[in-house]
Amino acid sequence: MSTAERPTHATDEPVGVLVSRASQQISELVREEMRLARAEMTQKGKRFGKGGGLFGAAGFIGILAAQALVATCIAALALVLPVWASALVVTAMLAAMAAVAALAGKKEFAEAGSPAPEQTVDSVKADLAEIKEKAHR
Repeated sequence: MSTAERPTHATDEPVGVLVSRASQQISELVREEMRLARAEMTQKGKRFGKGGGLFGAAGFIGILAAQALVATCIAALALVLPVWASALVVTAMLAAMAAVAALAGKKEFAEAGSPAPEQTVDSVKADLAEIKEKAHR
C-alpha cells in the first residue's frame, strides 16, 4: 500500500509533534533516572557513613585493648620485678618498637622520592618539545 492509499487515522500526528513528545518523554525519563540515582547514592552514603563510624569505634576499642595488654604485661612482670621496673621494661620495649617502625617508615619515604609524578612530567615535557619543534617547521 502506498502512502496515498493508506487511510489516515485520527491518531496520526505530525512528525514535529511526535519528536516533541519523544523529546519530552526522554527528558522526563532522564530526570526520573537522576532522582533514582540520587536516592540510591543517599542511601549508600548513609551506609558508608555508618560503616566508617563503626570502623572508627573498632579502632578506638582496639587502642583500648592494646593499652590493657600493656598493663597486663606490666602486671605480669611485676610478679618477678618491682612494679616500677616492669613498667620501665615494657616502656623501653614499646619505645624500641616505635623507633624501628619510624626508621622503616623513613626508609620507605626516602625510597619513594618526590610525590610528583616525575616520569609523567618528563614525558609531557618531551611531548611539548616535540610539538614545538614540529610547529616551527
